[in-house]
Order: sequence, then structure tokens, then C-alpha cells
Amino acid sequence: MTKDVIALTPKMPDTGALLAALHAGGPELGLTATDDGAVLQLCGADGRPLVSVEAPLLVHTPGEAERLLGSPAGVPAPPYWWTETRASTAVPAAESLAGSVCGRLTMLLGGTTWPPGSGHTARVATPDEGARPSAASAPVVPVVDVLTYSTAVVLADRPVVPLTAWLSDLLRATARSDRAFHLVTPPHVRLTLPLRAALGGTPNRWVVQDPAGGYHDGLSGVRLFWRDGTFAPPGTEVADAFTSRVTPDGHRQLTVSFRTVHAPAADLELGGALEAAWRHLTGAPPAGWGTAEPVNLPWSRRQLTEAARDRAPAPAHLVVIGTPERPAIATHRVTRTTAGVAEDTTLTLGYTAPDEVPLDALEALADKLVTEHALTTMLTTLRRARADLTLPPHLEPPPLPIAFTLGVRDVRTTGLTHARRPPLAVRPRQLGPATAPALHYPLGDGTDAAAWTALQVLSDHLKAGSPA
Repeated sequence: MTKDVIALTPKMPDTGALLAALHAGGPELGLTATDDGAVLQLCGADGRPLVSVEAPLLVHTPGEAERLLGSPAGVPAPPYWWTETRASTAVPAAESLAGSVCGRLTMLLGGTTWPPGSGHTARVATPDEGARPSAASAPVVPVVDVLTYSTAVVLADRPVVPLTAWLSDLLRATARSDRAFHLVTPPHVRLTLPLRAALGGTPNRWVVQDPAGGYHDGLSGVRLFWRDGTFAPPGTEVADAFTSRVTPDGHRQLTVSFRTVHAPAADLELGGALEAAWRHLTGAPPAGWGTAEPVNLPWSRRQLTEAARDRAPAPAHLVVIGTPERPAIATHRVTRTTAGVAEDTTLTLGYTAPDEVPLDALEALADKLVTEHALTTMLTTLRRARADLTLPPHLEPPPLPIAFTLGVRDVRTTGLTHARRPPLAVRPRQLGPATAPALHYPLGDGTDAAAWTALQVLSDHLKAGSPA
């Protein structure tokens, strides 16, 4: 059963339209908001959240509705407004209430609702009474499906589950409350790479409901059971459903993970290395950026820098997206360190055939980032995985290292003579000026698992180094 309903409208949901939408269940429903006002929630008479309504986003980025929702009919041309609602599964009427909220918005503002046919304008009757929430079940954020002392569980059924502002808030809230976050989906659901990165590892999980019964972990395939208020594996058995499906033949994902560090300065503009890598590998700049998905803002290094400064000294976590014609997505983290302002970028690009992967462009990219953007390290990997950059709940081979680059500062710390002589068959290539070189280490072409052994040997060798 779908629990998310989205209104896509060409006009802004102003105060009048939002009030009309929020009266879908009548004026007797309660209305609360998060501290920053980014999420509103309609609550029943017992105080339980029924529907959460995220602040409308103005989406400038082409292809976001298609990327995250499939190909819904009637999507307005960018820029358009994306208003996302989520219904609680605890109250049967909540889904219809969410559909009425979105249906009223599209009636007043034009556009369409997703899923198709979910929008309507009828007033929805909701129960006056219900079980009063206990301390264990009181929501830490709006509309959690199951909450125990150890785990917050969210049920999701949509083609692709993105890292929405609501899910991002939920992940932070569960961490603060020392709870695990478990996302439960049917087997046809996929995750975006930013959500996969945000989930991290244990105790958080992606739980897939097996069509043959039972549950398994969407990342490892290990069977799971619900016990003592959480999903846990009884052993190491892997579900058949996890290994029986395969990634489309020939699809590849190239991932370039790199760090740059800059001296703090009033005129420092961030995102330069990310944009340079994007242009080098795709021939165009990024299309958009944002703090969550859908990615709604047109690409702007100035605005990205302002957002990072607004969050300082806390880290800024950002998502960057490419055009539909050239699938690429990046997570970008900005932090203040003792060495300066650090930018950590993981850029992934999708290809439908192995010969499309630009392996011969990687050394030149490393040289550009070293000489122009203060690169400290860069690791490039290749894996057989979906070209559309979504993550399915079945086995995909692990990535294989292609190359590693050590920047000028770390070469100096390790010692140039030592860093030049790893116990590998292939010698590193010197980048940048001879007086302050960086080193680029080729490790493979993405077809041989022995590249992991080579990377480990290289890492151990560099750690053992010392300045010459």
C-alpha cells in the first residue's frame, strides 16, 4: 500500500492553498510543525500524527520527477512545486487524507498528483479516538510507522526511495534517541545512492519483504526476523531472492571519491573541484544541488558556499545531480578541520556499456585536481551496477579499484622517495610540479579483484612511510 502522495504544481502553494489543503480532514484536526517549520503534521484527536506535509520545494532541476517517480503523466515543466505528504499506516483513513491534501492543491494550482489517481478533494473522516501513545510509541518525528524503545520503522512503497528532508530529519532523530532506523519495502523498490550513503551500516537497515515470505537485508541479503522490537538476523543465511536477480548486463558505475582542503578565506568559493571533475567526465557542469532529494536548486557554487557557511561549524551534507542525458550524482560534505575547509565528494556516473567508461580520462582528472584544486586523496572504483544509479535489493558485485592518487601534502608527509617505491608491479606517475609532486597509482581496469589486494599493499606501504 502506497503511503506517500505528492502534488506537482506549476504554481506556488501559497498560504490560502495550503490552508484549504490542510482542512481535508476538517478543522477539528490538530496541526503541529517541526522546530524549523519544514514539516507540518495533521494530528488526530488523540495527538497521533496522521499525515506529514513537507514544505513545498521549487524544483528547477530537469528530470527529477522521472528519476524518483518513474514517468508520471502531467508533470509541469521546470520550475514546478513539489509538495510531499506521508500518511501513517496506523490509521486506515490517513492515506485518503494525504490524497485529499494533494488533490486540493492540484485543483487550486494545476498540475498532477503521484501516484496516479491518488488525488481527490473529498473531506476525509478520521477517528476521534485511538490508543493514546505511550512513552515508547510517541513519535520522535512526524509519522513513524512503528516505534519501539530500540528501533524506528518506516514502511515505503514507491519506485525509488530518495533521501527526502523528512527521512534526513528522521535519521538524525533516531541517532539522537539511540534508536536504529529500519526502512521496510517490497522487493521492487530501489534506493537512491544518497539514501544508501545516509543509512550507513548497523544498526540501521534496509529491510526487504521477501515475496516468498519473511524478510531479508536489502544490502547483504541475510535473512531477518522481527524480535524484541527490531529486525535482526538469526544467523548468516542469505535469502534466495537476493541472489536470484541480476543487474542488466553491461551496466557500470564509475565512482570517484576525493578530498580537497583549502585555507579558510573570506572569498573562498566551494564546489570547484566537484564542478571540475563533473565537467571533465561528462563535458558539462552539474545540473542542480540541494540538501536532500528531490534536488531542487540550479547549480551554483556561490549558493552552495553560502549554505555551507550558514551551517558552520556543523558539517554541510549536500546532494548534487546531473542531467537526465548523462546520469551522475554526488554526495558532498563540507567540514572545518584543523587543516582548513575540507570538501569530501563521492561522484558516481552510470554507463550502459563497459566501453563507455572513460578510464583513459582519470589520470588527467587527477592532475587537474592536484594542480588547481588542492587535492589530498582520490580513489576511483568501477562496479557492475545499474546505470540509472539506483540501488536494487539484490546482489551486485562489489566495486573494484581503478586508481589511487596521493596529493602533494600527503606525499610530503609520507616521503617522496618512499611513496615512489610501493611493492607493486606498476610504478606511480608523478603529477604536478617536480618541486612539489603528487603521485597517481594505477591499480587495474575494473575487471580483476586482485586490485583490492594491490590497494591494501599500497595503503600499508604509505602508512609505513616517513618524510625523506
